[in-house]
Amino acid sequence: MAECHPVGFQWVMEAKARGATIIHIDPRFTRTSAVADVFVPVRAGSDIAFLGAIINYILTNEKFFREYVVSYTNAATIVSEDFQDADELGGLFSGFDPETGTYDPKSWAYEGMETAAAAGSRVVFGRQPPAHAGGGGDDLGGRGVALPHAEVRRDESLQDPFCVFQILKRHYARYTPEMVEQICGVPAAQFTTVCEAVTANSGRERTTSWVYSVGWTQHSVGVQYIRGAAIIQLLLGNIGRPGGGILALRGHASIQGSTDIPTLFDLLPGYLPMPRAGVHGDLDQYLASIKSDGQKGFWTAADTYMVSLLKAWWGEAATQDNDFGFGWLPRISGDHSNYQTIVDMLDDKVEGYFLLGQNPAVGSANGKMQRLAMSHLKWLVVRDLNMIESATFWKDGPEIATGEMRSENVGTEVFFLPAAAHTEKDGTFTQTQRLLQWHHKAVEPPGDCRSELHFFYHLGRLLRQRLATSPLERDEPLRRLAWDYPLLGGDEPDAEAVLREINGRHLSGEKAGRMLNGFVEMQADGSTAGGCWIYTGVYSDGVNQSARRKPGSEQSWVAPEWAWAWPMNRRILYNRASADPAGNPWSARKAYVWWDEAAGKWTGHDVPDFPVNKPPSFRPAPGTGGPDGLAGDDPFIMQADGKGWLYAPSGLLDGPLPVHYEPVESPVRNALHPQQANPTREMFPRNENLTSPSPPQPGADVFPYIVTTYRLTEHHTAGGMSRWSPYLAELQPEFFCEVSPELAAERSLEHLGWATIVSARTAIEARVLVTDRVTPLIVGGRTIHQIGLPYHWGVGGGGAIVSGDSANDVMGVALDANVHIQESKAASCDIQPGRRPTGAALPRYVEAYRRRAGLSIETGTTRVTPPEDRA
Repeated sequence: MAECHPVGFQWVMEAKARGATIIHIDPRFTRTSAVADVFVPVRAGSDIAFLGAIINYILTNEKFFREYVVSYTNAATIVSEDFQDADELGGLFSGFDPETGTYDPKSWAYEGMETAAAAGSRVVFGRQPPAHAGGGGDDLGGRGVALPHAEVRRDESLQDPFCVFQILKRHYARYTPEMVEQICGVPAAQFTTVCEAVTANSGRERTTSWVYSVGWTQHSVGVQYIRGAAIIQLLLGNIGRPGGGILALRGHASIQGSTDIPTLFDLLPGYLPMPRAGVHGDLDQYLASIKSDGQKGFWTAADTYMVSLLKAWWGEAATQDNDFGFGWLPRISGDHSNYQTIVDMLDDKVEGYFLLGQNPAVGSANGKMQRLAMSHLKWLVVRDLNMIESATFWKDGPEIATGEMRSENVGTEVFFLPAAAHTEKDGTFTQTQRLLQWHHKAVEPPGDCRSELHFFYHLGRLLRQRLATSPLERDEPLRRLAWDYPLLGGDEPDAEAVLREINGRHLSGEKAGRMLNGFVEMQADGSTAGGCWIYTGVYSDGVNQSARRKPGSEQSWVAPEWAWAWPMNRRILYNRASADPAGNPWSARKAYVWWDEAAGKWTGHDVPDFPVNKPPSFRPAPGTGGPDGLAGDDPFIMQADGKGWLYAPSGLLDGPLPVHYEPVESPVRNALHPQQANPTREMFPRNENLTSPSPPQPGADVFPYIVTTYRLTEHHTAGGMSRWSPYLAELQPEFFCEVSPELAAERSLEHLGWATIVSARTAIEARVLVTDRVTPLIVGGRTIHQIGLPYHWGVGGGGAIVSGDSANDVMGVALDANVHIQESKAASCDIQPGRRPTGAALPRYVEAYRRRAGLSIETGTTRVTPPEDRA
């Protein structure tokens, strides 16, 4: 966090000054480690074993917050006796189909409850899960799984062998400090110190928070990493309370905003799921897939969110008679995620591509595959501050030098359109706390640089002009768009007008034209419009709430008048959990939101995340759905049962509980289960994306080391904003690798000399930094070395002050099945002293490694570990 998010890290340092304990768990000693109270070096890709052992420690030593756990989680809920845990089936849960590589989650359900019908079938490896499988992955958007019947059997003594609590205890019983030492390389005594610190700082009087970034997400089990932390926090009572939570650090200023609105293929604004081809023929079918009878919480109002969105997009053209224009929405028909799109490019299925502040030639896993894919396009639009490598790969990329790509054979027409920086345009940043902060234009953009808002508004305007008289039905969605944004001082659209559209307004009645003050004002009859329901309120009372800047000294410690947080300016989600079941603060020290009996409403330091007039004693009639179905002690108002889920009965594609699997490429065998890697992982077996073998497969010793990637404070992601700056380039001028003194001795690497790092994909060269910041770990009785690579450099590009090989070139593409994120934080490699070969000699050098390892397209892609390897 100190290295990659230094502005936010100042608050960690302020907490430390007030006595907070900082524990840093990382493969490398970083700037964060330097100021931490405890630094724990860990093997990249082994975190679920670490987290699972903390869960086991909490349960075994009865450190869990019993009243919170019983009242606010599904610990007491009874699960179907058909469920079989991973321990019983060698690392697989019940319902796994080895032919499709998917789970049928029917047996994971609560007792007596069928799983929710899927909103559509997720395509994995080109095959589909069973038609009756519970929704998951691309099906769900941001909502919790819709449970068909909200009434479930519970045992609040937590003794029933099939209750979630007992399943959790059995599942993590083998995750011991000794197992952590064997898998993670963390000494048992040091691990126990972490457990003691975390549990001692949790309970009525104290809370602990977990902070993560892409070191957790970029794995083939990335979603389950976060689930592991969520289970810990729920057991300790650290969700919905001040000083608790799980904090996701974003890589840019508005990554949160780009998922809220969104830029993901399977989401509509506000985490509504995209409709599916052949499944959602009309609006009623779509809405039926989001909510069900008896489902609790605010997702049951999805009809108001969706209709208001359609009215914002198509205005008067969206009427009840035409389903409010629902038929004009595009449909998804499978996996249209980034890496599948890259593979489709290679197969000549994609003609055009927009890159907006993205530099996949450097910043995405398997950079060579990215560059080769872009060479198959007919056209490519690149919008960036500088002439990045993704705009010039066709003339100066690494494959030009090796002869694997010839400029005259590349048919891709590249359009480079210079972009305005954030200082050169108005708009908002939405950061990890969901805080929308308005930024004002400071200077005019130079030359031909234009904002994204300018680009897309005028692109839409020109397309609509061209199609104005088109008789084709396919062009109707564009022709019907409400595209009437006012222009400021020339041809720049008014960003505040867009924010007002996102907020939403009343369209009829005495309030016609007024801004909506909250999403609860949205209607499903077409009388309201709003571009993103969770952002409704950012322009409440006709005021740009995101532009508020009241100093902290002039308001409460929660600072509700600094900018605006979605939803409803609420600074902590699920904050009903900050009070006990009776509505009283768990302690005076941690008081945040509580029930005011005299006033008959919830009150406190924050906007209550709960129906404000619902008393703690309220119990709904059986079968009641929606917000009215929430009991007075159901704090998790977006979940179908109002509870925090220690166990996920549906909604995940790779299991109801986190399980330790090895990364797809690993020099280590799975010590917990015969199943080596996540059986549901997405693989793209092809010559451009070969995978190295893992033990006990022959050839695993050819790539004996672990390689991981990371960022530096002095550079920014793929370098487009920093390698063109002389001040930053001077601070970190050369691409380097971090190796331990022990590995340097083993491979004859010289400090500040050169090294060649080789994987199944390619070989790159880097300067050698011999440092104690990377520690050899004893894993399974043998020494495991890890190599650290910052990923900011690239070859090519116009005008970059510094360049170097790209760390991401050595990483393969294997994905988490739930969210399609790549595993770029743990892979297998070799390292040798000296510079890599150049020209045509480089692919020959890599091919020699492949032959030694016996690589083929099938290597490492088997879903289920073969019987002969499961001993």
